Amino acid sequence: MAWNEPGGGNNKPKDPWGGGDQGPPDLDEALKKLQEKLGGLFGGRGKSGGSSGGSGGASPGVSAGLLGVAALVAVVVWGLMGLYQVDEQERAVVLRFGKYYDTVQPGLQWNPPLIDEVIRVNTTKVRGATFREIMLTQDENIVEVRMSVQYVILDPTSFVLKVRDPEDSLQHAAQSALRHVVGDSRMDSVLTEGRAQIGVDVQTRLQRYTDMYETGIRVVKVNIDESKPPTQVQAAFDDVIKAREDEERLKNEAQAYANGIVPEARGRAQRVLEEAGAYREQVVANAEGEAQRFSALLEEYTKAPEVTRERLYVEAVQEVFSNTNKVMVDVEGGNNVMYLPLDKMTGSSGSAAVPRSGRMDANTVRELTDAVTEQLRQDAAAANNRRGGR
Repeated sequence: MAWNEPGGGNNKPKDPWGGGDQGPPDLDEALKKLQEKLGGLFGGRGKSGGSSGGSGGASPGVSAGLLGVAALVAVVVWGLMGLYQVDEQERAVVLRFGKYYDTVQPGLQWNPPLIDEVIRVNTTKVRGATFREIMLTQDENIVEVRMSVQYVILDPTSFVLKVRDPEDSLQHAAQSALRHVVGDSRMDSVLTEGRAQIGVDVQTRLQRYTDMYETGIRVVKVNIDESKPPTQVQAAFDDVIKAREDEERLKNEAQAYANGIVPEARGRAQRVLEEAGAYREQVVANAEGEAQRFSALLEEYTKAPEVTRERLYVEAVQEVFSNTNKVMVDVEGGNNVMYLPLDKMTGSSGSAAVPRSGRMDANTVRELTDAVTEQLRQDAAAANNRRGGR
């Protein structure tokens, strides 16, 4: 029969909550029943009438259930605490109970918290350190050098575990390498053009030291930022630098002067040598020509001595007369020297015979020579006749 069917007194509908005149159930009682059911789920039941006595305390089953929930929440939280993210530029070194366990690559990782210790190391970041040292060079001079070292962590396991303080070890190794290299170099090399090579040598030696110490560090670059003498001797060192610059300048000027003078002197010497060679060739050729001419003349003289002698005489007189206009003649058998004013003689015979240049041509000289020779012969014959008449 339905609950709203008549069955009660006074034709009232039947109450679904169990009583005809009873109202809706108490909310506190419903909550207590729900609590008892939850307690049963976790292994306990409430005592009957536990709330009827007016007591407000929780039952032992309820306390055990709350402890289970708390344990479950703690386990979940503990598991979540073990999750961590390793970035792409990082590597993670895992220690389990303080002992090396693994090196973790980039990605989402999990390790049991409070058991494993995770140390993340950036292996791509370029780190830097700067050092300033005062040291003695090979030639016993004091210099002050400021050096910067750039490095990355190549082996995170060695960097974390094998050396207590790897960066401090790097500093000591860098100072030792710098002192060793500078101690084997001269001051001029350290302060001027040798700084780049010193940086390379220090980097090589420093990398060897760090590998020997197993620091896990790779040296990327070593730069010699500054090298100078100590402040106390800076003024004297500036004077030395200035004197060295003056020396270099004077050497360059002397070299430039030599480069201009030496080629010119060599050229003049070569020209003199060429002229001497040409003069030698000329003299030799003239001598050979004269010798050949004399040989030919000797051959002709052998064939006709008188004619050749006369021709040689005429040529000699012609050569003399071609260079002068006055002739002195020593007459054989006479006491006086005859003077022939050829300039006047040629002038009286006509101006056409004498060229404008004041010199006579070969024909004129030959005619004058013949005339003089004939005159001399006549005078000699007349002188002989006079001597014979006496």
